[in-house]
Formats: sequence, structure tokens, C-alpha cells
Amino acid sequence: MEPEKNQSTRTKAWRCLCSGDDGRVDSRTVYVGHRSPPGSDTHIVQKFCSNRIVSSKYTLWNFLPKNLFEQFRRIANFYFLIIFLVQVIVDTPTSPVTSGLPLFFVITVTAVKQGYEDWLRHKADKEVNESTVYVVENKKLVEKECQVIKVGDIVQVTEDLVFPCDLILLSTSREEGVCYVTTASLDGESNHKTYYAVSDTMKLSTDEEVGAVNATIECEQPQSDLYKFVGRMHIYGDTHEPVARSLGPENLLLKGATLKNTKKIYGVAVYTGMETKMALNYQGKSQKRSVVEKSINSFLLVYLFLLLSKAVVCTTLKYVWQTKFFLDEVWYNRPVKKDTNQFLHMFTDFLSFMVLFNFIIPVSMYVTVEMQKFFGSFFISWDEEMYDEKIQEGALVNTSDLNEELGQVEYVFTDKTGTLTENNMEFIECCIDGYRYSHKDPFTEVDGFCSTDGPITKLYGRAEKEREELFLRALCLCHTVEINEEDQPDRPTKNDNCRTYISSSPDEIALVKGAEKYGFSFIGRENNYLKIQNRSNETEWYQLLHILNFDPVRRRMSVIVKMQSGSIVLICKGADSSIIPRVKQDHVEEIKRHVECNALDGYRTLCVAYRELEQDEYNVMDSQLNEAKLALHERDRKMSEVYDTIETDMQLIGATAVEDKLQEQAAETIEALHEAGIKVWVLTGDKMETAKSTCYASRLFRNDTELLELTTKTTGDVDRKEERLHELLREFHKTLMQGITNHRQGSRKSWMSVKEYGLIIDGSTLSLILNPEDDRQSTQHRMLFLQICQKCTAVLCCRMAPLQKAQIVRMVKNTKGRPITLSVGDGANDVSMILEAHVGIGIKGKEGRQAARNSDYAILKFKHLRKLILVHGHLFYVRIAHLVQYFFYKNLCFILPQFLYQFFCGFSQQPLYDAAYLTMYNICFTSLPILAYSLLEQRTSIERLSTEFKLYKNISNNALLQWKPFLYWTSLGLYEGLVFFFGAYSVIRNSALGDNGQVFGNWTFGTLIFTILVFTVTVKLALDTRYWTWLNHLVIWGSLAFYVFFSFFWGGIIWPFIKQQRMYFVFAHMLTSVSVWLTIILLIFVSLLPDILVTVFKNSREAQHQKVQKDSVSSRSSARPLLLRTFSDESNVV
Repeated sequence: MEPEKNQSTRTKAWRCLCSGDDGRVDSRTVYVGHRSPPGSDTHIVQKFCSNRIVSSKYTLWNFLPKNLFEQFRRIANFYFLIIFLVQVIVDTPTSPVTSGLPLFFVITVTAVKQGYEDWLRHKADKEVNESTVYVVENKKLVEKECQVIKVGDIVQVTEDLVFPCDLILLSTSREEGVCYVTTASLDGESNHKTYYAVSDTMKLSTDEEVGAVNATIECEQPQSDLYKFVGRMHIYGDTHEPVARSLGPENLLLKGATLKNTKKIYGVAVYTGMETKMALNYQGKSQKRSVVEKSINSFLLVYLFLLLSKAVVCTTLKYVWQTKFFLDEVWYNRPVKKDTNQFLHMFTDFLSFMVLFNFIIPVSMYVTVEMQKFFGSFFISWDEEMYDEKIQEGALVNTSDLNEELGQVEYVFTDKTGTLTENNMEFIECCIDGYRYSHKDPFTEVDGFCSTDGPITKLYGRAEKEREELFLRALCLCHTVEINEEDQPDRPTKNDNCRTYISSSPDEIALVKGAEKYGFSFIGRENNYLKIQNRSNETEWYQLLHILNFDPVRRRMSVIVKMQSGSIVLICKGADSSIIPRVKQDHVEEIKRHVECNALDGYRTLCVAYRELEQDEYNVMDSQLNEAKLALHERDRKMSEVYDTIETDMQLIGATAVEDKLQEQAAETIEALHEAGIKVWVLTGDKMETAKSTCYASRLFRNDTELLELTTKTTGDVDRKEERLHELLREFHKTLMQGITNHRQGSRKSWMSVKEYGLIIDGSTLSLILNPEDDRQSTQHRMLFLQICQKCTAVLCCRMAPLQKAQIVRMVKNTKGRPITLSVGDGANDVSMILEAHVGIGIKGKEGRQAARNSDYAILKFKHLRKLILVHGHLFYVRIAHLVQYFFYKNLCFILPQFLYQFFCGFSQQPLYDAAYLTMYNICFTSLPILAYSLLEQRTSIERLSTEFKLYKNISNNALLQWKPFLYWTSLGLYEGLVFFFGAYSVIRNSALGDNGQVFGNWTFGTLIFTILVFTVTVKLALDTRYWTWLNHLVIWGSLAFYVFFSFFWGGIIWPFIKQQRMYFVFAHMLTSVSVWLTIILLIFVSLLPDILVTVFKNSREAQHQKVQKDSVSSRSSARPLLLRTFSDESNVV
């Protein structure tokens, strides 16, 4: 036996050595305190990740190469790098500084921003890594730095300190072996959660006792799910075989969580450093691209084509020019020897022209767009209307890359509980054996009744006393509620008013409080016993044997308890669809009718059942449960199978009704979204009746909305489900198409109302559509379903699993036209659809902060969605669309005169503008005005956007970045470029413009065009500005003043580092001519005149349209009653 035991130990040690690599084994073995199990001769040193946290991206040595590599992966940056290299290598007409300096500016700004952010991460990492921790070594407490903790170390943590790594709880200062923890830094939940020590180690209270523990832990390899952990602990005694205990998430203390209401705990490190769940959860989410970014790429391709075309045209015409001897070589120059390698020379000329015209590609636009998004996101965070005074928090922007996407939303997918509703549960009533009880006047007189509750004898009666007390005890026992001892930490709480309940589910707290109203109170948990105070104020003790935890698939939870009498009882509660098929049929119909009645009233319902277990029967269940809990592989599946075998053949006791009130202004928000042309879908796990009632209350469905149902009720028998589904899909599609045809035929009659349709579908029917048995029908079913959904004004999907929510979102966003989708939810079950949608909104709700952490934006209430989309989204999109179009426009105005100039200089690649102007045009002269405009402009006031929701339709489908407005801006740039060049050319042809007769040269010509250009594009932006602030005035007029100052300064000094002083006194001398002043003013006016006329025409049409709408509304309001009365009378006559 001894050799076999040693061999087993060596095998385990080898597995431990290999477990540092996740790809080798599925589990790891941890030696508690680094002590070898009894009887082992060898112990291989474990190799795991250190506890050093590294959240930074760069180091001092790799920052420059790594950052440059990442930045040059962007197409625009890489393009300008190539242009810069061409200027350096090839003899080009412009200096490498002209493209190198803007590129250097862009790269530097981005590098400084990213470097500063990474320095902050380094600083935070250092603070965490060098913090003090206490480790038990050789049965003594030793002070160490956090970063030196190793897997297997026993760590002591005291109250209000943060756990330095992921720990398995060994023991606590509390006798019952529990500790309380807050995980606000992980999932945002501020309530206290309860964690449990292993029963065999919970009594260890000193450093010596803990240091003497001899145990090993087998657990899964690190993974990011905060709420999942599978492991087991083998505890070795002196003479006994090792005792195996299962470990789950209730035993794992996560790094980043804080110890509360517990003086100290001892835990063994199982995951350290970058393998902790907190570190694994900080990995980035998949990058989402906005529709604006895609439009920018399309426009860039057009301008790149223009660039290539200009270079090809100029290269071709240059060689056409050179074929004419008298044009190519003048008499006063020596004959030039022809280059033998003609193709190489042509290619060099082509590159030179590419360099000359390269500024048509706006590289600085990327920096401006990033700055606009970054600074613009603060307006969301600073919005006082989206701030909650109760929790002292406002909206949160997790990513600023999608600001403008908020202005393009076509579909909103929303959860129900906690999103549309408050998730603040209030116990309303219950039903016991078919008898209805209301907490308003319990047990004395039934307060109202539902006509479907059952036989007339049960409307005014009550159940037997034993059944009543069994039901109420079940409510007090079947839950995971804890008593918060923070209010009364020194003595047990006896007063109901002082007792505070804690639970991850508000439903459970509501049910426990509901039982209180009927005289049964849950007063706490001690060791493995639950304490209940009955109507006689006597304390009852129940031994808690097992908890069968709730999960969204089973939709129920159970407990197995041992009564004071010694009998063992299984108590189960859950959704009616998951409970009723598992119970005997006594009183089922009466309770079922009661549940349906409550669901129609909009209440959340749960059924309660129980089952008495024989001792032998329980022993088998206990064995199965323990075996499943100890499994390391597929533990969840094995546990689920055991749960299914246990939760059968139960007796239904009754049902509960809990009200979840609708959130403030939720209905108004949905109405506003509908008016804005946005379709709202509700995706919920609740039953159909409850969800439908909520949809009516929130005005998703109206009283005149015709509902189309695709549920298990309408699909019928199991054998013909798919056939029946296909029939219903075709029938609904035909109905909707006929409705649309009738509406079009009567569209000329303004008094006719539009028929609205709504669709209801449940999870099982959706599975038939998405995953039918016959794959050939899958595409057909999906197409019909999508067409039906798109023609409905609202869709309700009930009984949805989290994965099905994501499938719905994916299906819609991949349809023809690629509509922009937005998902909003508050719980962990909404994370999948939040990540799937183009824009994910998390609500900081009562089900934790998982949704908020994984979202792009986090808000406090559903009503804030209205302003986020219809105001902020509208403004963001309009601003950035104008920014993008303006950048392309001003660069086209900039480069077109340079292209035209080649026709007058023999295609010699002579630059029109000075190198300083080429360099600073996008960086200094025209950058700040458009940045301020894109941050502050309000073409439509916030007040108007907050009331006239139809304005959102004007910008839908990326309206401002379509090809039509793009061509308008391009045409405007072409026109103004032509005016700049030929207007200045017509004036400059008069060689003597100065009073002294001095001749103006080509640099004066270029400076004149550049001056007109800068003033025109800046004044154009001023004319477009509707919302003036002091900052707009500062940057617009300040930029023009800076240009004038710079031109005087640049041309007023002889610069020693420049060989050719070609700009010396050019600008000052140019302004001495009255003709130049008149030319500048006249050409600015002529350039802007078409745009001014178009704007005036548009404004007059819009004003006339609004007047017509007002007149039609007023006439319709007076005529409509008469028409309605007339047709009503006619119908009555018929």
C-alpha cells in the first residue's frame, strides 16, 4: 500500500507542476500551507503565476516600438508615413516637414495620451503590489508584500481590508464559520454577501491551528466567471483517510472584495496575480465600430481615388508637355539630357505629385474625432437630469467611441424586471389550496377575489390551519436571505423594525416580509440551522441539510430541511411552468387559475410545493448530491440531473403574488421612442400574462393594438408544432400585408388611423424558429418571422433564456440594411444581449452591476434612455457628421488650387503654398473652430429635442453622411476651390498691384489664395453655427487673428535655419494693395453665396412646412369629431 500511496502523491505533484499551464490539464492541485500530505516522500515545488498585478500595457523599454506599431496599424497614419518616406527618399517639390510634422503631431498627441493613461495604471499596480499582507508561515504570522504571495499560502485578512488574491475560506472569527463580504469593486453590489468556511476547518481560530492544517485543494483552472467555481478539498487527519469536501463559489473569496462585519478570516490562496477572477475580467471587450467610422472609410476611398486621379493626370500631362520642345526647354536654359530610364522617371514624378496633393487626405481628422468623442462624453456624465440624488451617482460612459451611434438607433431591446419596472418587490397576496389571502386584512376577511379562483365555496373561506402554517413556514425556509447585523452588531435582533434582510433577489425578501405579515418571521441562521418565530412568538429550529440553488434554466430553487420532529422535508418554489408539471394534481387547477388571474393583473407569481422524504430516500439523495458536488468536471450538469430527480412527485401548497411597480416615466419614454421611429422589443424571462400586463401599462401595447401570438398555446400539439408554426407565420404575414395595403389605399384620407400590430412570442416557439428539426425550414421560418416583426410596432418575447436574448438581437442586427440596435438591461442575464447589440446600456439596478460593467453606457433609470438617445444621441451625431463633412470639404478647397496651378507651371510640381502653410493648415489654422463646433453646437435646441421626438427621424439611417450630402459638400469644395484660384488669378495677372509698381510673384499668388481659403472655411463654419458661446467666438476669431499674426511673424524675420527666404515680407507687402483687400472680401462673399442661398431656401421651406402642419392639425382637430360622428351614425343605421 505504501508504494502505491507514494506513487499517487508523486502523480498529484506532477499534475500540480503542470497546472501552471492552462492548456495541459483542466484542474490544479494546491497544497495548503505548502505541506505535503501524510505518507508522501516527495513534494515538487509548485509553479504558478505570481501575485504581481500588471494592468499596464507598456514598459519603459517597449513603449516606443509597441506604441508606434499600434498607431501605424491605422491606415491613415501608415499612408502619411509612406508619403513622408517618399519625400525623404525622392526629390519631391515639398519638404518632408510638410507631412512629417502633422504626422508627428498626431502620433505624439496619441502617444502622450496613451502613455499617461498607462503611467496611471503603473502607479495603481505599484500601490497594490507593495501593500502589506499577513501570511501564516511555520505557524507564525509574517508580514509580507502582496506581490510575493504564492498559491498555497495561508493568508490572514482583517475587517475592512481587501482580499489580496482569490482565497478559499478556511476559518473566520465567527463561531458559525461565516464571513460577510462586499463585492462593489467587482460587480457593483454594495450589499453584504455571505461566504462559508469548510466545516472541518471552521473551528480553527489561531495561527498555530491554521498553520497545522494538512490538506490539498483540487479546483478548476482560472476562468473569468465571477459566480462560478468548482473544487474540492481533501483534509488529512492523523489516522483517518482524507475527508473530501466540495467547494463552490460560496467558499471562494475574490480579490478586490472587502471583508465586512467579521474581525478576521484565514484563507488559502488558489488563484494569484493575473489569474485572479478580477484580473481576468479586466480583459477588453470586442471592439465596436460606429456607422460614422464606416462612412469615413468610404469617403476616404473616394478622396484617395481623387488623389490618384490627380497624380495620374498631372504625370501624363507633364510628359505630353515635354513632347513639345519649345514648351519644355526655353532658349535661355541649356538643353537637358533625356533620362534613359523613362519608366522610373515617370514613377518618381507620380510619387512627387502624390506628395504634392497628399493633403487632400485629412489625417488630423482622426485626432479631432477622438478628441470630440472623448470630451463629448463628459456631457453625458455631467447631465444633471441623469443624476440620482439617492445613490449620489450619475450616468457613466464606459466607451466614448459610440457617442454618435446613439443618434442612429432603430431597435431598442429592453429587459422588463428592473429595467421597465422598479425591481422593488411588494408582497400583494397569496393562495393556499385555492383560497385567496390578502395581507391587507389577513385571515379575518378576504379582501376581494378573482372570479376565476375556483368554486364559490372557496371565495370566502380559508385553508386548514396546518396547511396555512406549512405554507408560511415554507416561505420562511426556502430562500437564501440573510439578516444584516450591521445595524445591531452587538446583540441579536428581536424587533422586526430593526431587522434588515439581505438577498441577491428582491423577490425573496418580499416573500419573507410577506410571511411576517401573517405571523411567521425568519429571524436568522446559526450554523446549519434556520430560526423561525411563529405566531406564538416561539422560536422554531430547522436543520438545513441542502440548498438546491436557483438557476435560470430550472427556474426554481429548493431546500431540504429537518424538522424539530425529525421528519425531513423538501420545499420548492419557482415559476408555475417549472413547478406544476412536477406536482401531484391535488388543488392544482384552483391554484393555477389564481396564478393566471394574478399574472393578468401584472403581478409576479411563484408556486410553492413540498415533499416529505423518508430517511432511506433522503440518504440516497444525500449521497447523489455529495457525489455531484465533489465532481470537478461538468459539475453543473451533474448537479442539474440530481436536482431533476429530487424535485419530483411534490405536493402543491399554494402560490404568491408580488408586485413590481413600473418605473417612473417608463411609459412616457416608450411613447417618445415610438414617436421617434424607434421600435421597442421587450425580452423577458417572465411568463406571458405578467409581461403582457406590463407592456400595456408601459404603453408598448395600446388598447387598439391587435396582438399576434406565437406561443405554446397557439402552436398546439407536440406532434404538429412545426406545421402549425408554419401556418401561423404565413397567416400573420398575410394579415400584416393586407393591413399595409389597406392603409396605403386610404392614405390620402387624413382622418384614417393606422392599424397597429404587436407580436408575442415565447422561448420555446423561438427555439422552433431558430433551431427547427428540419434545417430546410429554418431559413424560411426565420425570414417570415423577421418580416412579421419588422411590420409590427412592438414585440414581446417572454420566457426568454439569456442566450435567446442575444440570438434575437443578433438576428435583427444581421438583417438587410443592418439596422442599429441598442440593448438595455440591469442584470447578469442581460449581459449577453448588451454585448451583442451595437450599443449596450446597463442600468445600475438592484440585481448587481454586471450589466453596467459590461455596457457601453450605464444609466440609473429607464427614463434616462429618452434623453440619452433622443437628445445626446441626436446632438452627437449631427455634430460629428458636420465635423467629418467639413474636414473633407476644407481639404478639397485646400488642394484643388494646388492642382489647378500645375496647368500654369508646366506640371513642374511647383508648390503653390509655402511649407509653413502646408504644415499648419490642419494643425493650427482650422482645427480648433471645428473642434469647438463639434462639442458645443446645437442646431436644434435641447428643449425642442426633448419635446419634438419626431426630429430624430430626420437623422435616421445615417442621413447626414449619405452620398447625397457628401456630394453637396464636395461640390461646394470644388466650386470654392475654383473661385479661389481663378478669382485670384484674374487679379494677379495685373503684374503691378502695389502703389510703388513692384511686381507680385508666385508666392504672393499662393499666399493670397491661402488667405482667402482660411477666411472662407472659417467664416463658413461661423455661418453654420447656431449656438454661440464665448468659446466659439474665441476659437473662430482667435484662429483668424492667429493666422494673420503668424503670417506677419513668419514673413517679418529672416530665419537663419532656412536657406531660401522666399516668404520674407510677402504677406505684409501683399496687404499694402487695396486691390488685394477688395479681392479677399469679394471672393469670400462669392464663395459663400451659393451655400447661403441654399440655407435660406431650406429654412424658408422648413418654416412653410411647419406652418402647413400646424394648419392641418388645427383643421383636423375640428373636423375629426364630425367625421367620426357621421360614420358612427351611418354604421348604426346599417
